[in-house]
Amino acid sequence: MADDVGNSTDLDQKKYDAEEHVKIICLGDSAVGKSKLMERFLMDEYRPQQMSTYALTLYKHSATLGNKKVLVDFWDTAGQERFQSMHPSYYHKAHACIMVFDVQRKITYKNLSNWFKELREYRPEIPCCVVANKIDADLKMTQRSFNFAKKHGLPFYFVSAADGTNVVKMFREMIKRAVEYKQNPSDFMDEVMEELENFDLETKEENSDEDGLKAENLE
Repeated sequence: MADDVGNSTDLDQKKYDAEEHVKIICLGDSAVGKSKLMERFLMDEYRPQQMSTYALTLYKHSATLGNKKVLVDFWDTAGQERFQSMHPSYYHKAHACIMVFDVQRKITYKNLSNWFKELREYRPEIPCCVVANKIDADLKMTQRSFNFAKKHGLPFYFVSAADGTNVVKMFREMIKRAVEYKQNPSDFMDEVMEELENFDLETKEENSDEDGLKAENLE
């Protein structure tokens, strides 16, 4: 059961500036099994925090790469994906993305192009992979070719959250790619987002000052 928390420090994205802290986001239609994949990977350390105010679920994980410890936050959509679009802050400072579809539902595969387009609007360069989930329901699906990943040059994984096939392999490889990206980032979108946030704050402060002056004049 996810804990409902109102701890804003968990959502302070400045922590992702630290060398040892990475953020990995998950995208895909509703009910493709994103949360189940997280639970399968994390198993005993599964302690998600549901940020109900922000409509997301945060999964924390501690990984070791070589002799280095890495703190990983996995961001899950918590139902927001049904609106077919995520808030820009969901993408902010992300170092990698896992896109999931359900092999039994064609529409979830078709919709990958929409998710990928939105991802690249906010994070043009971060590593991304495509995950075909629920292969345990029909192993014949592993004989089919899904060209979306090949077309965009993305790693592709057949997985099963139910029996664990390829789940650990996929997550470990994406953590490694997230860390590698963080060491050599090529996105400028974070700077743009921060500038916009600062601008919004300044505008709010200016409006507040103006309201204060108007109130004084009225008095």
